[in-house]
Amino acid sequence: MKIALLEDEPHLARHILDILEPSGHDCAHFNTGKSFTHAVTHDSFDMLIMDWQLPDMDGVDILKQIRATLDWPIPILFLTQREAEEDIVTALQAGADDYMVKPARAGELRARLAALARRHVHAGNEEETVQHGPFELNLRRKTMKLNGEALTLTDKDFELSCFLFENKGRLLSRKYLLDRVWGINSDINTRTVDTHMSRLRRKLGIKPENGFRIKTIYQHGYRLETVDPNAPAEAEEDA
Repeated sequence: MKIALLEDEPHLARHILDILEPSGHDCAHFNTGKSFTHAVTHDSFDMLIMDWQLPDMDGVDILKQIRATLDWPIPILFLTQREAEEDIVTALQAGADDYMVKPARAGELRARLAALARRHVHAGNEEETVQHGPFELNLRRKTMKLNGEALTLTDKDFELSCFLFENKGRLLSRKYLLDRVWGINSDINTRTVDTHMSRLRRKLGIKPENGFRIKTIYQHGYRLETVDPNAPAEAEEDA
């Protein structure tokens, strides 16, 4: 998983990274609320680990801001020294999915993150057939229909389509898409993503009259957005 860690104490951050990175997690560390919030809203992450007491912002305020800004329910673990029941209740009510008290124990931290990831995956993949507006995806057969008509897609087209619909409203960077859809953990060949995204727009008929658009976010990546078919049309974007 790609994890964003918000922790202002260098030795505690190093301790957490030493637990997670050997397990294969790709971790990005931030020591201020401002840098963390900017990264989370401009890059792609699978999970967030947050501290409460920070030099520039309050952790709960950051949590509320992220929940109000992101259009998808990214799993969030609060990891802090505050252990009073009212603090735990406050964080969970503000949008945290789980809560741990420092210092983090290696086995427990890995297990909690795995449980959060399982809950998130299962929440979106319980049905064989998934409907998104006029688009119907059959996850077992790897087929897709638009308004009941079968679409001709390659396996990679279908995989990319599923990933976009699963992450509807979420900004997905080119590097993140290369890693999760193509299995390429590299900064090179990002044009591969642009080429596939351009073709997918045409193959799937992703356009406002069908209720969706793939929005290109300059220098960042792409986001699948829902669109009101009756709203005034905007200029079509391409990769």
